Amino acid sequence: MPQFAANLTMMYTELPFLDRFEAAAQDGFTAVEYLFPYAFGAHELSARLQAHGLQQVLFNAPPGGTDAASIDAAWASNTRGIASIPGREAEFQAGVQLALRYAEVLHCPRIHLMAGLLGEGQSRTSNLPTYLSNLRWAATEAAKAGLDVLIEPINTRDIPGFFLNRQDHAHEIIETVGAANLKVQMDLYHCQIVEGDVAMKIRQYLPTGRVGHFQIAGVPERHEPNIGEINYPYLFDVIDEVSQACNWQGWVGCEYRPRLGGQAGGTSAGLDWLRARR
Repeated sequence: MPQFAANLTMMYTELPFLDRFEAAAQDGFTAVEYLFPYAFGAHELSARLQAHGLQQVLFNAPPGGTDAASIDAAWASNTRGIASIPGREAEFQAGVQLALRYAEVLHCPRIHLMAGLLGEGQSRTSNLPTYLSNLRWAATEAAKAGLDVLIEPINTRDIPGFFLNRQDHAHEIIETVGAANLKVQMDLYHCQIVEGDVAMKIRQYLPTGRVGHFQIAGVPERHEPNIGEINYPYLFDVIDEVSQACNWQGWVGCEYRPRLGGQAGGTSAGLDWLRARR
């Protein structure tokens, strides 16, 4: 069975963030991910992980900004990463260094680098050299700490104008950069919306060694994976089959908004899909 990690940004929103670790552990999760840790001290988060027997398996580098206040402001102003944005290289590097410091304390093996939105007068062609240069630099820095850095294709409905949208484009970029620790964050929700043919893409890309992490959510509402048009039990079997064949041992992040999210016990009530899988 795939290893599932609770996404604490989207799940258990009926609770304060720091209380979500315990809730996830009580529901049987042994790992967590979330968007950003920077509003809290790394050691405070580490203590929560240790207290509840959890692994931190993923978080994002800052979307912009270099400290907690500016990171929050960047996200609130719709900054969705700066890895591909010319002129912000120094800010990108400072954000990655901050993420690496958090990863060291949290023992987190991978960091997601958001590509960012194309601005007025910009295109994928114009911004590609910046993106490649920033990814090479980040992969080199992460390799010193034994960590992976990830890039994620995101659908254009949820984030219009995002630089990276397709699996083939992401893998092409990774091949161009040529760093063994640069990998794809393969979100099956985004993949279904943009491309479809998800099972065949898992079979195509997982054996390459370039997929570092999966994420899931129901399509189209982004609720639990047993709600919507995707047959996730089938896809979990595909992941199992291919993982065993190529010895892939990564995680599947549950990055969805529970249908009863915000209500007491709402996240736990929607975990029938996970209980059935177990």
